[in-house]
Amino acid sequence: MGTDARRHITIIGAGLAGALLATLMARAGWRVDVHEKRGDPRVKGYEGGRSINLALAERGRHALRMADADTAVMRQAVMMRGRMVHALDGRQQLQRYGRDDSEVIWSIHRGDLNITLLDLAEQAGAHLHFHHRLEGVEFDAPVARFVDDRDGRRIERTFSALVGADGAGSSLRAAMQAREDLGERTEFLDHAYKELEIPPAADGGFIMEPHALHIWPRGHYMCIALPNDERTFTVTLFLPNEGDPSFASVRTGGEAKALFLRDFPDAVPLIPELEQDWEANPVGLLATLYLDRWHLGGQAVLLGDAAHAMVPFHGQGMNCAFEDCVALARHLQATDDLATAFAAFEAERKPDALAIQQMALENYVEMRDKVDDQGFLLQRELELALQQRHPGRFVPHYTMVSFMRIPYSMARHRSELQRDLLVRHTQGRTTLEGLDWTEVDADVVATLTPLEDIPG
Repeated sequence: MGTDARRHITIIGAGLAGALLATLMARAGWRVDVHEKRGDPRVKGYEGGRSINLALAERGRHALRMADADTAVMRQAVMMRGRMVHALDGRQQLQRYGRDDSEVIWSIHRGDLNITLLDLAEQAGAHLHFHHRLEGVEFDAPVARFVDDRDGRRIERTFSALVGADGAGSSLRAAMQAREDLGERTEFLDHAYKELEIPPAADGGFIMEPHALHIWPRGHYMCIALPNDERTFTVTLFLPNEGDPSFASVRTGGEAKALFLRDFPDAVPLIPELEQDWEANPVGLLATLYLDRWHLGGQAVLLGDAAHAMVPFHGQGMNCAFEDCVALARHLQATDDLATAFAAFEAERKPDALAIQQMALENYVEMRDKVDDQGFLLQRELELALQQRHPGRFVPHYTMVSFMRIPYSMARHRSELQRDLLVRHTQGRTTLEGLDWTEVDADVVATLTPLEDIPG
């Protein structure tokens, strides 16, 4: 294959990952074509699927910096210092994510972010093709077939290599699966979600603390609210699919209001359109996607949700996808052989994708069931103390995932060691008073090696 042909890539999907990868590759001198089944959101408004607000962390910001996109994106972001936990009796408690305002995450609207990244991709030289739904791929030709759903027009494009950035319902993944078995498995959570909205206060400002992720934990279910730069909050209720309460038992707007009055009473005055939003907005499914293979030789590769969709409870889906983009761009630049690049990308990222998928599932239990549990809070108190006593060695789980860029798989392994350590030294206790710190310190040194973050 000639050099010019090798340096051409066709991306399926102009969402967040597709637009970021397009920017990275176009800036590296590649010819980039991006095909998107929807219309251009900059012309007709964002019409994406899920609009759960996104939590931008250091991993995602690093990827944006690599594409010179961080400044433009951060203009729309709202800082979140921690979880604001709302108890049933109305009490509120802020549980910080990090030590100070240097360790925060950022709330950002999916649609606004997508539009910003599309502008940057186009400015970098990527060619964007909207209303191009992938209908099929002839890998032997090699030709990708698209359909314009507005008029049924069919379009054919030859390709050097295809990248699937088209989400959990990836059309490219389906075409690859028809060619060779990818070992696809989808595990649906027995919970789903519904979105609502908190409008601005009468004076146009935020109606409650803006610099926090608000959470109403209620055991087997929960409600969260993330701030938007237009002074609204996107509210998401997570409920079981069956049982009481569940989406099977709470069907109408009136039933939803009754549930909120009982379990989230302080939220009811904040959501004036609760009943209307409930009946207008769909129930969203939650699932984890696993694949044995992410690529077909040097012809096609998957990334982001198309390769490893996850539940949203660690706020890392976008951050992980952005890390994928940076890794794939690096491997494509490192060799002239696309099959080698795709294989190296998969080998690097697959263990980390699996790790964050598992941590996201675990974090749902923590968010809905543990953030107001006294045993959990005591472990958190010890965790912060050990972070002070052993900086660089005892690094809290959330810090490793959200404020560092060490591999997710390493973060998960160390988190398991640290969790066991915290349980050992808080078991049977209601306070840290009388704790044998010499013994605890020795345990930390014996269990954990010093941790270095990835530079740059």
